[in-house]
Amino acid sequence: MHLKEIDQTFVLHTYARNYVNFVKGKNAKLYDERGKEFIDFTSGIGVVSVGHGNKRLADAICDQAQKIIHISNLYLIEPQALLAKRIVELSSYDMRLFFANSGAEANEGAIKIARKYGEVDGKVKRYKIITLKHSFHGRTITALKATGQEAMHTYFGPFPDGFVYADSIDQIPDLIDDHTVAVMIELIQGEGGVEPQDKEAVQNLAKLLKQKDVLLIIDEVQTGIYRTGEFLASNLYEIEPDIITLAKGLGGGVPIGAVMTRLKDIFKPGDHGSTFGGNYLSTRAALEVIAILEELKASGKLDEHFIYFEERLKEIAKKYAALFEKEVGFGMMRGLRAKSAEIQGKIIEEAFNEGLLVLKAGRNTVRFLPPLTITKEEMDEGFKRFEKALERVAVA
Repeated sequence: MHLKEIDQTFVLHTYARNYVNFVKGKNAKLYDERGKEFIDFTSGIGVVSVGHGNKRLADAICDQAQKIIHISNLYLIEPQALLAKRIVELSSYDMRLFFANSGAEANEGAIKIARKYGEVDGKVKRYKIITLKHSFHGRTITALKATGQEAMHTYFGPFPDGFVYADSIDQIPDLIDDHTVAVMIELIQGEGGVEPQDKEAVQNLAKLLKQKDVLLIIDEVQTGIYRTGEFLASNLYEIEPDIITLAKGLGGGVPIGAVMTRLKDIFKPGDHGSTFGGNYLSTRAALEVIAILEELKASGKLDEHFIYFEERLKEIAKKYAALFEKEVGFGMMRGLRAKSAEIQGKIIEEAFNEGLLVLKAGRNTVRFLPPLTITKEEMDEGFKRFEKALERVAVA
């Protein structure tokens, strides 16, 4: 059997795959089994933050794997404690962390924290959580219900209740009632079309929620760990959330998620847990990822490359105005809003044919999530291939 046939026979069909077999990578470049080179503007959907084949990360993983990979959270885990400390320091927030294995798990933890906060003397007093339409918070049953996209609520029911969807930040105050315990938002909606929230509107919401004793949960699964330029998008928006969730770029490809909260004593032993969460391997990897990105930020190269990437996208949006409505996003979380879903699909397909990986997102958006370590040379080559793809779509 060929590899494609094996995959189609034995793996559940949950993704519409491109059948390319990547065998190695180097920073923002990937190579298939025939040696064809691809420029990666996706980083595994925002995960491979320090690039493919990063030697420092590989050495850290190898070193840890030869010692201890996993012992469970029944015992002290040194890199877990050090990682929690470093995240708190870099975030500037006075919080504690719980480590999981994914963004969905981190969001489940955030929801549990909020729901427990809403209890008084063991009785449920407040339980409703307001989220935004077009949001995405994960694939577990509860995180899926928190996702404000009706299309994702087909099948899989009955769902947990208590989730309310606002059309916009401005509508949220009108939806708060005596049973509301939290508001959960992404500062830039990734799956929802790389759609940034208005900074002033978010700041006003944060002030209102504090007055009403309603928790503010910020889903930073995609925006966190320097993806938007600052360590957290919450820092960029200059707010102080009650709960923040992280995942994706934190481990550089090793699965890890985290929920951090100012409610330091909300959980007692037995309230929450994870067998694999925060083990030696994932937290050691995350420590190295953060160290690499800290250095990149301090050197000024991270911000320099962010500006360069943005400028190139704005040029393309202007040059191909017949295809795109506008350029959106922050940092290395960017998008070009295509004028139709058909145009979006053709662009992604032609880019792949040219050896460039880009992503699909809501609102007909072509999404860009390159490794944060991408070089100018890799960007130039990627955009060269992208323009070739656009030229073919434009004349089709």
